[in-house]
Amino acid sequence: MIVDLPVVVRPAPPRIETTCSPIVELRQYTLHPRQRDVLIALFEREFLDTQEATGIRVLGQFRDLDAPDRFVWLRGFPDMLQRRASLEAFYTGPAWRAHRDAANATMIDSDDVLLLKPVAPASGFALDVSMPHVQHAADHGGLLVATTYAFDAPVDMDFLEFFAADLHPAVSAAGARVIASFATESAPNTFPRLPVREGEHVFTWFARFDDAAAYARYREALVAAPGWRAIAVSLARRLLGPPQVLRLAPTSRSRLR
Repeated sequence: MIVDLPVVVRPAPPRIETTCSPIVELRQYTLHPRQRDVLIALFEREFLDTQEATGIRVLGQFRDLDAPDRFVWLRGFPDMLQRRASLEAFYTGPAWRAHRDAANATMIDSDDVLLLKPVAPASGFALDVSMPHVQHAADHGGLLVATTYAFDAPVDMDFLEFFAADLHPAVSAAGARVIASFATESAPNTFPRLPVREGEHVFTWFARFDDAAAYARYREALVAAPGWRAIAVSLARRLLGPPQVLRLAPTSRSRLR
């Protein structure tokens, strides 16, 4: 007798999306004229996979649309001790030794670095960490906007509640897709060979847009929204000065896009 056995259908492996990383560096490099694409090509060829091999998660790399000689990138770490170990391994390793002179030759300044941590367990970047850095069409990668606020003291619950209750809903209603928010990581720099901006208190949030035109429409909608003026005044009273806004176009191998 032939017995029909049940067909077992194995589901596809799940998409592994996780919030990463608990420690994030936001790095802004000022480059010599016409050297940004030179550095991006070198970076994506030689420094992506080799950093990841040491435990560094390269989250994204970008062209600043408002500064033709600025290269911006983000990398993450599970904690400060691992940050030290991973950076030590990479910057004493063969990839950096072989290509550091070429990389450094493109740069005027590489010390504009914010050390950040998510303001809540789920407020970091959510990425598919099972996927490698893949090649995309660089001109179809959307737009990431990073907004940084500076304070005269560490970010407190008053501001976090204001952001959650007033600012976040307002910008979302105008068309911003807020994907992450961070505050200054105040722990000592565990790899002093690479300076970070110390003694500062910032809050940085990131939003995704389809393109620069979508961001322009968002700005118009935000300014025209009922109640925005009151929110803007309340925000300005809390800050040391005007925010820094970076309009960031992902490079072809950026995870964040």
